[in-house]
Amino acid sequence: MNILALETSCDETSASVILNGAKVKSLVISSQIKIHAKYFGVVPEVASRAHLENINPVIVETLKKSEISFSDFSKKIDAIAVTAGPGLAGALLVGIIAAKTMASIYKKPLIPVNHLEGHLYSAFIGNKSIKPPFLSLIISGGHTEIMIVEDFGKYKILGGTRDDAVGEAFDKAAKMLGLEYPGGPIIDKRAEKGNPATVNFTRPYLKGSWDFSFSGIKTALLNYLKNNSIKTEQHLNDICASFRQAIAETLCFKAFEGAKKFNLKQIVLGGGVSANSLIRSMFMQEGKKNKIKIFIPSFIYCTDNAAIIGYAAYLKQKKCGLNYNNIQLKPNPSLSLVNW
Repeated sequence: MNILALETSCDETSASVILNGAKVKSLVISSQIKIHAKYFGVVPEVASRAHLENINPVIVETLKKSEISFSDFSKKIDAIAVTAGPGLAGALLVGIIAAKTMASIYKKPLIPVNHLEGHLYSAFIGNKSIKPPFLSLIISGGHTEIMIVEDFGKYKILGGTRDDAVGEAFDKAAKMLGLEYPGGPIIDKRAEKGNPATVNFTRPYLKGSWDFSFSGIKTALLNYLKNNSIKTEQHLNDICASFRQAIAETLCFKAFEGAKKFNLKQIVLGGGVSANSLIRSMFMQEGKKNKIKIFIPSFIYCTDNAAIIGYAAYLKQKKCGLNYNNIQLKPNPSLSLVNW
């Protein structure tokens, strides 16, 4: 089955063609990072307008890379998948209208996908050995979720963030430090040159709960900067390393406590923050130590992209079929993760 997938939930316009959930035939991502950098965050109206400009060229380029033209679209594409939510309302609407239009013109089934499920199954691309049940940790700019995936489409939510998402905490920290947006990659790069023992930032383990809270780490950084001016580039690197260390240890503690508690032998990461070098290495080391298999998506599949949406759609249609009402599909900015 060939699936054309579209992703426009936030600030990346992306399209991809997936063959049987096993091969990514093409993937195109048009990023808006440069547009939003001056605002130090995504501006919803600006994002929506950029999606309007980008969606058609991105689809055309994706099909071209897959050697598919609009004249043979009906023969080579079996279904269309699109992110239905959660995300920015206007941004989601652009992708949904494009998907519904093509589904109507070419008479193809349309598969709505929860954006979180894209991240949840992103590590599956290139990793055929992952099988439910496993513990899933989704860490991105807008989400920090921990859950048990009992089967494909069957979830037991354990906890989420009570305030900032982990990626948001990195961005806000970068702004405090006078660094560029997005903050996560910049802090990660500087942290590689720093000493993580320089500042002992808060570790909000929230023992007794599976929830996360990153506002305390952010406040701890703010208080430190009020009392300590940044003296040198090395000092800045040390602060970044200390901040990154606190976040990585918090995520790692929570995930492995969950795996031990529920006797799960696999932990699967997903989301943009799973590209963080310390988080990746720390999870792999702890996994080896605790005899728990760790699966992390390739860097290209960590951030928002249509390939992960296409893969989730493939799993969904395989289990549930293709009985969706294209006409009634509307964007849902606060779409919850529910069982299939």
